[in-house]
Amino acid sequence: MKRKTVKPVLDRKFTLPNLLTSLRLLLAPIVLWRVLEGDMPGAFWVFVAAAVTDLLDGNIARLFNQRSVLGAWLDPIADKVMLLSTLVALVWVEVLPVWLLVVVGLRDAVVLLGAAAYRLLTGGLEVRPTLSGKVATFVEFTLVSLALAEEALRPGMDWILPWLAGLAAFTVILSGVRYVIIWTDKTRAFLAQQRDLD
Repeated sequence: MKRKTVKPVLDRKFTLPNLLTSLRLLLAPIVLWRVLEGDMPGAFWVFVAAAVTDLLDGNIARLFNQRSVLGAWLDPIADKVMLLSTLVALVWVEVLPVWLLVVVGLRDAVVLLGAAAYRLLTGGLEVRPTLSGKVATFVEFTLVSLALAEEALRPGMDWILPWLAGLAAFTVILSGVRYVIIWTDKTRAFLAQQRDLD
């Protein structure tokens, strides 16, 4: 009797964690839209719903062994889209300063250009999040969350926003410098290996 083969979890695309991550991607433009329309309570609660999907997808993937290659790529993309779109909206309505968006945008551009140049040079690319990058993302999410909460619920936390914006800028710059060092070291190692082969 022929045994039925089970498709490996890593090859599955339509898993619950991936569907939750995709939902987070779909919620990002809704947050942007509600902020631009001046509906801060609506934007805040949609943002909270997105945060819940972020919490659930990782835990479900680990508990039920539903990790996938697609999920490993999709999850940080969804986080970045949600973060950047919300930041852009809050800057547009003058809740957060323009200079912070410039700093974040420049860091992301440096990271993307470095990754693209490395892939063009080597033909391969393995991106691993750094501790400084995780810290920067955490501070950015905390900042936009509190900014939305302040506009929606008025808990009286507005005094902390300038301090958090400064901290976010610092951690973002630090993570950008760290990525530059990483790409430089990787490139030097690759070129040295190529010289040894020649």
